[in-house]
Amino acid sequence: MKHTQGRRLGRTSLSVTSMGLGGAPLGNLFAELADAEAHDTVTRAWQEGIRLFDTAPFYGHGDSERRMGEVLREYGRDGFVLSTKVGRLLEPCPPDKVDGGQFAKTLPFRPVFDYSYDGVMRSFEDSLQRIATPRIDILFAHDLDAWTHGGEAARDARVKEFMAGGYRALVELRDQGAVTAIGAGLNEWQACEFLARQGDFDCFLLAGRYTLLEQEALATFLPLCEERGIGIIVGGPYNTGILATGAVEGATYDYAPAAPEIMKRVGEIEAVCVRHGVGLASAALQFPLGHPAVAAVIPGARTPAEVAINVETFGREIPADLWAELKAEGLLRPDAPTP
Repeated sequence: MKHTQGRRLGRTSLSVTSMGLGGAPLGNLFAELADAEAHDTVTRAWQEGIRLFDTAPFYGHGDSERRMGEVLREYGRDGFVLSTKVGRLLEPCPPDKVDGGQFAKTLPFRPVFDYSYDGVMRSFEDSLQRIATPRIDILFAHDLDAWTHGGEAARDARVKEFMAGGYRALVELRDQGAVTAIGAGLNEWQACEFLARQGDFDCFLLAGRYTLLEQEALATFLPLCEERGIGIIVGGPYNTGILATGAVEGATYDYAPAAPEIMKRVGEIEAVCVRHGVGLASAALQFPLGHPAVAAVIPGARTPAEVAINVETFGREIPADLWAELKAEGLLRPDAPTP
């Protein structure tokens, strides 16, 4: 499989490379990154033929958008697909009062949730300024899920706010041609499905919920997407680490140390991969693209070397017998489409 292969994103007019660059690490996720190295990482992705770039205001409180834009503005705007997100506004904040959370260092802004019509419009305009671009190709509502908001009731309140206001803003921007596609970027397939049934969305960025380790989205959500022509971009194909490192000490799953049962299952998956001479990470990157609704995977990268590793990992041949054995061993859903 070639990472530069063009694939249509759902029913939209957008063609994306089958592998993109996820921008969270460029916002100092877990560890600080120098501007120069962040720039080199985006440049290396471009040199490797990657033409799908995803970022968000939340990543480094504006730093990921700024860094990505400082590189991409040097290339022809029609030569790549750019996605960013709405749902948080960045308010100025004294540097010593900033809570960066999982980001080791951020710009001096405090993210404030705002899924209203005005909030989404302002967020969109702010992103254009930070990235220094005349348009955004894909605009996602960010983190409308229970994990982010602390429970289903809080999530439902935010979804209600979004559908009453922010959703109208996204539709207007699409109708005006300011963006080509609208959707949501979430960590829960159930929340994606709920939104898909509430409005007219072109695509979803589903992070960590359709991977070599998890395929519950096959139950109802992905069939709905296939039926309606909704495109899927898979974020977090390594489940935030463990499908890249394997079940080693300190392996992470969903931004935290992996639980024993996760370690056990990943170890079993990796054992099958070893029998077929395939790296676990290669199987993890390629698996989601077997589904017809999935247009791309977007692993993150902190350094140019990590981009090169992802490209090499993605390009390795995988025999059909590997997928068959994973299914036979109960390690992959029997209804999972495979590349």
